[in-house]
Amino acid sequence: MNGHDGAVRAPYEAVKSWLDRTPNEILDLKTAAAEGLFRRLGVTFAVYDDATAGAERLIPFDIIPRVLDMAEWEQLSAGLDQRVRALNAFLHDVYHEREFIRAGKISEEKILMNPAFLAEMQGLDVARGLYTHICGVDIVRTGASDFYVLEDNCRTPSGVSYMLENRETMIRLFPELFSALDIAPVDNYPIALFETLQEAAPARAGPNPTIVVLTPGRYNSAYYEHAFLADEMGVELVEGPDLVVENGYVFMRTTEGRKRVDVIYRRIDDDYLDPLAFRHDSALGVAGIMAVYRLGNVTLVNAPGAGIADDKSIYPYTPEMVRFFLGEEPILSNVETWDCSDPAQCSHVLANIEDMVVKNVHGSGGYGMLVGPTSTKEECAAFAKIVETYPERYIAQPTLALSTSPTYVDQGVAPRHVDLRPFVLSGETTRIIPGGLTRVALREGSLVVNSSQGGGTKDTWVLRGVKADAS
Repeated sequence: MNGHDGAVRAPYEAVKSWLDRTPNEILDLKTAAAEGLFRRLGVTFAVYDDATAGAERLIPFDIIPRVLDMAEWEQLSAGLDQRVRALNAFLHDVYHEREFIRAGKISEEKILMNPAFLAEMQGLDVARGLYTHICGVDIVRTGASDFYVLEDNCRTPSGVSYMLENRETMIRLFPELFSALDIAPVDNYPIALFETLQEAAPARAGPNPTIVVLTPGRYNSAYYEHAFLADEMGVELVEGPDLVVENGYVFMRTTEGRKRVDVIYRRIDDDYLDPLAFRHDSALGVAGIMAVYRLGNVTLVNAPGAGIADDKSIYPYTPEMVRFFLGEEPILSNVETWDCSDPAQCSHVLANIEDMVVKNVHGSGGYGMLVGPTSTKEECAAFAKIVETYPERYIAQPTLALSTSPTYVDQGVAPRHVDLRPFVLSGETTRIIPGGLTRVALREGSLVVNSSQGGGTKDTWVLRGVKADAS
């Protein structure tokens, strides 16, 4: 909220004025009202390693928004568009010519030995050449204007339902702020997603393709989102047993008989997608669906094998992807990263592990990582032994001085570290909804924003202007 000189930054002036005139008692009431709304709507997520495994929890919500001005958003949006175009070009190359490897930009081993690489996708020409139609890019900020990409999510990025519910909740609780400020809307995301899925349909599907959302079921941590998005788009939410493969097509079982399906927005992992192609014990997927996909008779969104582009071991090469495939300089920079599979870089990491964040390249959700400055010497030493034993499984990054946002906690308004996950939709055009999901580390000093690790969410405002006197 404040710049380096301590003065309130322009985008936050109205929010600062609102906070100054609002007593904590009112903020307490509004926080309780937000929790009540989330509880009635069932806005939950599941935690699998908790003492009560799979228990549903309300996702913590902070009522103080994170605010960006339009100039900041335009810079960020241009960088997101560029990065996702490069990721899609890289994915096409990985499963076709492999020019990136041949040019010496990355080793063959990094690609072909990566668990996220799917040999079944080799030589397959996907619809429009797009592999990651829906990409969530995690952004961090370390200064007044310095945005960095912390992570790309090219498989099944989640969180957009929270973005939408956060906005709806804020409009209900603070209509006076929305009447005074011109805040870019986010409620058109379901329409943008539906149009993107329509554009992904096979050519023979015609102007009105049948679209479904494929979920692993109600025990998945993001099931609320699966149901929410299907409902918002007006399409069917299905599970594996609801679909069947026949004569080279996928059909959905309905009360009126079978209906051919053209586009499947699948929210299940590659391994469980097709028991004939991947895990034979999977009861979540659809037997034979990969054969239909290879025939071009159904589109899977996102494409199987897209995870090779967001693996943490591939992340350090993304800026070079932009240069190689687009012939442009990256607008958004990566965080400085050391690859522990390289002996020299690994030695540097081990020598400085107490000052670094060390991550498992296949980890997610804040698990399988070490935050050196907040860990004990014993924890650092134990983690160093694991890295020494399996160096190829780890990368390391400096402990960033992440930006903070004003957050309402038990002690009142206090700074807490945040990141941002905007969502990029790729179809005939690129669609990026202004804002995204701000995740906040609610524990004082914590840098881990994941909800499974005690983090919460905020509404993200892209401020286009002031409509009236906000005071």
